[in-house]
Amino acid sequence: MIPDQDVRCACPDGGADRTDPPMPPTRPGRPEMNAFQSARPWYRSPLSLAIASTLALAAAAPVVAQDSPGADAPPSAAQADAAMLDTVVVTANKRVENIREVGASISVIGERQLENMGSSSLTDYAALIPGMQVQSSGTPGLTSVSLRGISALSPSATVATYIDEVPVGSSGIYQGANGLMLDLLPYDISRVEVLRGPQGTLYGAGAVGGLLKYVTRAPELAGDEFRIGLGLRSVQDGDSGWNVRFGASLPLQEDRLGLRLSFARNELPGYTDNVVDGRQDINGAEQTGARAALWWDGDAFDLNLSLLQQRIHASDRATVALDPESGAPLFGEFTGRTWQRQPFSKDLTLASLGLEWDLGWGDFVSATGWSETRTVDQVDSTIQFGEISNLMLGLPDPGSSFVRYGYDLDKVTQEFRLTSKSGGRFEWMVGVFYTKEDALQSQFAWLGQLDGAPLPAPFDGMFGTLALLEMPSTYEELALFANGSWRIGERFKLDAGIRQARNDQWFSQNTTAGILVPIGEAPGESSEDVFTWSLSPQFQLSQDVMLYARAASGYQPGGPNVAVPGMPPSVDSSMLDSYEIGLKSQFADRRVTLDVSAFRIEWDDIQVGASFNGIGGLVNGGEASSEGLELSSRFRATDNLVLGLNGAYTKARIKNDFESTVIPQEGYDVVLNTGLAGDRMPYVPEWSWSATAEYVFTTGAGFNGQVGAALRWTGDRVNNTTERQRVTAPGDPSTVLQEVVTPPVEIDGYRALDLYAGFGRGRWELRAYVNNVTGEDGWSSISSADNELTGARVQLAAVPIQPRTFGLEFDYRF
Repeated sequence: MIPDQDVRCACPDGGADRTDPPMPPTRPGRPEMNAFQSARPWYRSPLSLAIASTLALAAAAPVVAQDSPGADAPPSAAQADAAMLDTVVVTANKRVENIREVGASISVIGERQLENMGSSSLTDYAALIPGMQVQSSGTPGLTSVSLRGISALSPSATVATYIDEVPVGSSGIYQGANGLMLDLLPYDISRVEVLRGPQGTLYGAGAVGGLLKYVTRAPELAGDEFRIGLGLRSVQDGDSGWNVRFGASLPLQEDRLGLRLSFARNELPGYTDNVVDGRQDINGAEQTGARAALWWDGDAFDLNLSLLQQRIHASDRATVALDPESGAPLFGEFTGRTWQRQPFSKDLTLASLGLEWDLGWGDFVSATGWSETRTVDQVDSTIQFGEISNLMLGLPDPGSSFVRYGYDLDKVTQEFRLTSKSGGRFEWMVGVFYTKEDALQSQFAWLGQLDGAPLPAPFDGMFGTLALLEMPSTYEELALFANGSWRIGERFKLDAGIRQARNDQWFSQNTTAGILVPIGEAPGESSEDVFTWSLSPQFQLSQDVMLYARAASGYQPGGPNVAVPGMPPSVDSSMLDSYEIGLKSQFADRRVTLDVSAFRIEWDDIQVGASFNGIGGLVNGGEASSEGLELSSRFRATDNLVLGLNGAYTKARIKNDFESTVIPQEGYDVVLNTGLAGDRMPYVPEWSWSATAEYVFTTGAGFNGQVGAALRWTGDRVNNTTERQRVTAPGDPSTVLQEVVTPPVEIDGYRALDLYAGFGRGRWELRAYVNNVTGEDGWSSISSADNELTGARVQLAAVPIQPRTFGLEFDYRF
């Protein structure tokens, strides 16, 4: 399998005039189309058309006068902030609870905060959450997320993602879940909840580091709500973009049945250039989201039905070419070097059905989900494989190359829960969870001439396709879980939970053409039983101060491995145990909120990607630990001014040399280690923090507004673990003939200042923001580009943080 990371071939510049390379053969039954053109454009999607038509009719209809002119106006910033400080509710334990009463580390970003900052992706607000790191690969949707230093070293994610009650994304190891985290366009979102620490008991597979949960807005049952908005944004020395959004909430039967419709489109401006073909601002992207939700609120029965669609399309990635020795830009501050374009597209359709029955003595909940995800990601691999043309085929010049990855995922989930009523001395929950995933990963590696034309005959037919393979897979899991909460006296509470899960997986590697991977079919399967648990005692020191401890476990599913010499036939699940103690407090008449926590995590059987000559698989590497401190605080200095300070100290290290992978060669062995004792975990800064301030105001004429700022700091990081490659005598790893040790790239820390302001009256509001005000330079991620034939490191490909960006937004409610 060709890893979708660390592209590695030494090639001269050139190729301004290009010819589109050929498309790979299509699968039977799949329509012929450009791999980066959605099969259904956003404006022809049935859900988008239905919502647009409904909103157009609503906008043309007369507006019914309200008894109070401001009754349907949005709450003032002061009111919203007061609610945020005192009455934030979360669903971390699959119950609606006040965040102050949950014995776990939880952060919440509300709708108002997302709007003020002009957020369009995870990278825009991740720094406000202690211990959360988001690495971008150059466009929304190409992102990795880690919490508390548990960063994935394999394609599987370590943070689970939910939309309301439904998990999205793959649990298996063949859908690139780690680098393709759901980056939901944050419109029509009530809040984003982030649970830090393993959540395996309630949320199951993949939640070893924590949980990212998008909570959508519910339909209104008491009155109509309509909203229309538009915005403009501009990146310094880059392009300009725009966005439009519509929303409507219609009570179809007062106090019983409500319908909510929303649509948003966001054109993100590009700001990076390509030195090879002279293109400018190449990383522009389009985000489109649409949602329809129906809510029936009965006396003893509730129903929630939702259909959501999201599309991300990027014409290229944001990358900057760096010198591998000095780390300085090779061609300019925001200039990259690629010979093949790197487009990306991701389409998600999610349907969910939630049912809840009030049984009098308890509640029965059913949560059903179905999702279809289609992702296409193309990576320039000229530096890795381009010199096959001249060094192996004998052609006069190097060639150009790309690898195109396709990820198709169909996922069905069903959860049943029976819960006791809240408020008693003993609260309990029992449930069963089932998921079935049918997935397909495809890879097409192409080699052509440097200008993009096919190789000259007869080489084009023999070597133009370096690899063409498909990897169908299935993942099926059944889990039983139970949670209990005991209140002992007036101050003490004990929460405990268990989960027993079994997953069965099937996989096949079907290679039909190429020279990089052996042609043929190699199936595999695996089954595994996993037990996870949690225990959390909590002691209420006073009405506003709670001390808690939490011990919990989580797991990252294993599965059958790719057919690569030296790789094991399967990898085991990686297991994690976490121990945490924390304090949640409010004082000074609840003007100050202070939460602190300390944690230690032990992570075993870590899944690690290992590759040789550009072809890779997975192994269970070894052990790592992470320990640290986290702080979340807010201070209402006056009725109008709120200050905040969040921060994290995280020390995440590999504890032992990872397990070696031995790849036999003719006359010698190659022994690979992809992590050594003492290595830092990738993309985990020891220090990170953010400081915020917001001042809200009102005037006698009915105007209200706010001004705010956020200063964020991300410390030094590394991009990978140490890689050690030894050449040894056959069957004798102690006889080392040659050794090459490649340390990770060190990434400097950076800070950024964001400012925003808003002003409105009644139904309308105008907002402005400037992100990265001072234009600070920093890297979100860095990958190496090495020649797979010679081993030479040619350049580094760095993804910059967003440059200085100006934005203006207008919303009108009616």
